[in-house]
Amino acid sequence: MSDMHESAEPGRGDAHFAVLPDCEEAAVAARFFRRPGTRVLPHASGRPWLVGRWSGTEITTARAGTTALAVLGWCPADEQRLERRAARLRDLTELDTLARSLPGSFHLVATHRGRLRVQGTASGLRLVFHARIGGVHVAATSADLLAEALGSSPDTGRLAVRLLWPVPHPLYETSVWRGVDAVSPEDALLVSADGQKVGTARWWRPPEPTRTLAQGAPAVREALAESVDVRTRAGGVVSCDLSGGLDSTSVCFLAARSPASVVAATWPGRDPADTDLAWAAKAAEHLPEVDHVVWDADASALVYSDLLGIDDLLDEPTIGVMDRSRVLQHLPWLAERGSRVHLTGIGGDHVAWCSEAYYHRLLRTRPLFALRQLRGFRALWNWPLGGTASALADSRAYPRWLADSVRHLRDPMPESSVTGSLGWGMSPRLFPWTTAETERLARRALLDSAARAEPLHPDRGLHTDLELIRTCTRIIRQWERMAARAGLPMASPYLDDRVIEACLAVRPDERVTPWRYKPLLTEAMRGVVPEECLRRADKAEASMDASDGLRRHRGDLLALWTGSRLEDLGLVDGGELRRLAQRPSAPGLRDAILYSTVACEVWLRSRDRAPLPGSTVG
Repeated sequence: MSDMHESAEPGRGDAHFAVLPDCEEAAVAARFFRRPGTRVLPHASGRPWLVGRWSGTEITTARAGTTALAVLGWCPADEQRLERRAARLRDLTELDTLARSLPGSFHLVATHRGRLRVQGTASGLRLVFHARIGGVHVAATSADLLAEALGSSPDTGRLAVRLLWPVPHPLYETSVWRGVDAVSPEDALLVSADGQKVGTARWWRPPEPTRTLAQGAPAVREALAESVDVRTRAGGVVSCDLSGGLDSTSVCFLAARSPASVVAATWPGRDPADTDLAWAAKAAEHLPEVDHVVWDADASALVYSDLLGIDDLLDEPTIGVMDRSRVLQHLPWLAERGSRVHLTGIGGDHVAWCSEAYYHRLLRTRPLFALRQLRGFRALWNWPLGGTASALADSRAYPRWLADSVRHLRDPMPESSVTGSLGWGMSPRLFPWTTAETERLARRALLDSAARAEPLHPDRGLHTDLELIRTCTRIIRQWERMAARAGLPMASPYLDDRVIEACLAVRPDERVTPWRYKPLLTEAMRGVVPEECLRRADKAEASMDASDGLRRHRGDLLALWTGSRLEDLGLVDGGELRRLAQRPSAPGLRDAILYSTVACEVWLRSRDRAPLPGSTVG
């Protein structure tokens, strides 16, 4: 299946596209997505099917009769495999099996007898949105593609929700654009042949956590190795983070076994107590074929760097802007060294470890075991006895918990993490600089959501695991977009669906324990990572980088709140934020409570630099 080029090919990692049904109205709607740099993949009729940007190396397509399939992203499926599947397809629901079997990270798009199916990843790293454009339903991988076609503006109420810290499920899964709807990661979008009807179908469910550590570790090793292989099998040069932590070290050793030449990059921390460099050097001693590059710690960008200069056109606000400069700083240099993709260890914390909230259920099913473990967690995390007992006794269903959260929006941040750790999560907060209008909009959204919300899983531990994965991928999908623009695609193998499934299949009482650090990943990497590198039982914190950044960039923060877009919308008190910027050592600021507000302000400013046709914010 061939596509029609309209300009030079973009680099891998920069794929974003719209998906249109095979009808005359959709062919007319396609004009909203055609611009310099786009490519078009047609239906058998010749009408546009996919319109957007992608490189030839990240798409595989196949056609058989009235069926066509396209896979875009990191996926090893070749054209022959997809052709065989297309030839056998009788119903779009049969693609559930294909989607759950392929390694990597990708969008899967299908057309069968005129009907469309579009899906991303269960992790949420690749999302699907849809909107009615030109009289038909159109899907897209990025909400701003649809917003631009609609001439739409951000919804003030949805922006108010994004000022919550944190934004609870399912509110973070909505689009911030008027007229643009989001598809849950576990669902596939279905569009009728005439483009008039749209629906969703569940294609993914988390596995039952029944495997022991001994049974599950080999499956985790195999899944992670395959995810790394998807990115490295083509050879050439690839780069990896080598922080010295178990997550990045494991990826680096797996990459070193591939046909690719590996450049490993280490950013030492500024804190003298940070042991990352020592652990990274120890790992590098066992990797003689890997080119190990150590950057100057004092040259690394700080948190809050370059907030005024960010002009990435992202489809939603993200707290990822806080670390944007740190994440991207070394990518151009690595690209000059020939790297074609940069592998990270991001996500290891979210899948190899798991939430202590599982012990809410375990206390009721295995009380003696759970009590022993909980004593260990109390000592490890300094949980107070009263708070621990209260959190364990709380048996509210998720909708009730979500509705009750509106009563605590203005409460101080809790002194202990125990309530969030053993419950449905941390109850959202609004801070003193948000206005009464923001509170009104956020309360309404929380109550409306609570009336129909369901947890991601009845077990609050698995719910929390899935929510942490999805809130992480909301950040990483934007970092990947930024990285591609900076010249080097970024990939995070731990966030591939097959790796997540392998980890979630292991019993939580063996995955999270106060007595061992990441036991699942440690066992999975035996024989791959040397024993001395598996002994690390902690990870570095970047608290010094954050506090230094807050002090050093106070001027930028002051400028950010001068002419604030959020203030213009009536969502924040600009004067309070300007006063806060003048005292960056104020208690509580190091707890990241500014992040969601900065994220929304930076996002609105970046949209100003390249406004959508005919759009206004209001």
